[in-house]
Amino acid sequence: MAQLRVVAIDDHQLILDALRLTLENAEGIEFVGQASSGAEALPLIERTQPDIVLLDIRMPQMDGLACLTKIRERFPRVKVVMLSGVDEPEQIRTALEQGAAAFVVKHVDPADLGSALRQIAQETVFQVLGSTESAGDTAAKTAGITESELRVLRALAQGKSNKQIAGDLFITEQTVKFHLTNIYRKLDVSNRTEATRFAYQHGLVVNPFFEVA
Repeated sequence: MAQLRVVAIDDHQLILDALRLTLENAEGIEFVGQASSGAEALPLIERTQPDIVLLDIRMPQMDGLACLTKIRERFPRVKVVMLSGVDEPEQIRTALEQGAAAFVVKHVDPADLGSALRQIAQETVFQVLGSTESAGDTAAKTAGITESELRVLRALAQGKSNKQIAGDLFITEQTVKFHLTNIYRKLDVSNRTEATRFAYQHGLVVNPFFEVA
């Protein structure tokens, strides 16, 4: 599999350093460049030819949304992932409507970032607008998902195997299979992929990654 080429644009050097260190150690990802302003974005992309651009939504002079528009016009094949310190629903909605491939909050666990970018590149992360814990809880109750099943579903959405889920939740693999059977039935789906898609699209799984379906 080809390496996923990624660049980062953020006016905070600390964030750039953290992203570079995180992605340099991520499997299947090559960190190919960084910039500290929106004005530097287009020349950086032209020079490095990335697959994904990590773009801060709030920067001086040219903010992330204005920069996003220019990138989408000039480099339509490049996926732009917006970065923000907060997950304001209106801000997320605006970014997605303007062509962002995804929205990532900066307090995401660094260990999850590489996996998330690969999912974004493969278009397997789904849109969750206005995601909050209470909204997810309400959706789970509506679907009849129990707390135990919800824990399994969240682990499933992270791409974990039955064995990994069992180890993380301190239950047997047979119990995991039992919960999955119930989850599939309650969500009216037939496999892991469909269950994961349903979970993201209906807010059953709280996740800091957002993408247009």
